Amino acid sequence: MAGHSIGGASAVAAMAIDPRIRAGVNMDGGLHTPVPEDGLGGRPFMLLGAQDSGPGGMKSWDRDWSKLDGWKRWITFADSGHFTFTDFPAIGQQLGLPDQGAPLPGARSVELTRRYVAAFFDQHLRGSPRPLLDGPSADAPEVRFHTP
Repeated sequence: MAGHSIGGASAVAAMAIDPRIRAGVNMDGGLHTPVPEDGLGGRPFMLLGAQDSGPGGMKSWDRDWSKLDGWKRWITFADSGHFTFTDFPAIGQQLGLPDQGAPLPGARSVELTRRYVAAFFDQHLRGSPRPLLDGPSADAPEVRFHTP
């Protein structure tokens, strides 16, 4: 299960009550429903956030990081904003209306979001290892891996 903003926050809430959900991604959504104290049953989870969603920037992520008890990643994109993980930057770029607060180009926002979310699900649902998720990559200098 993956979602953006409140949709991303709902991934944790849904995984907490439904063991059929095998993996989850939250794209820049606060965790309104905390991760249960006993975790998510060892299932993988990825936090994918805007530049300001690193440690100290997203309080609920700081609070719940240690409760994620399976494979986990906390990744942010430099020069990004809350809507980076939607089609908003790409459409804005095509219309000549870039987001001044999030200068990561729209096409690059889409490319990086697709690349990292697809790698996560390929690895955890298809069983295909994706080294992209192991750490920084020279071809994606905007991507930051956090290990609070």
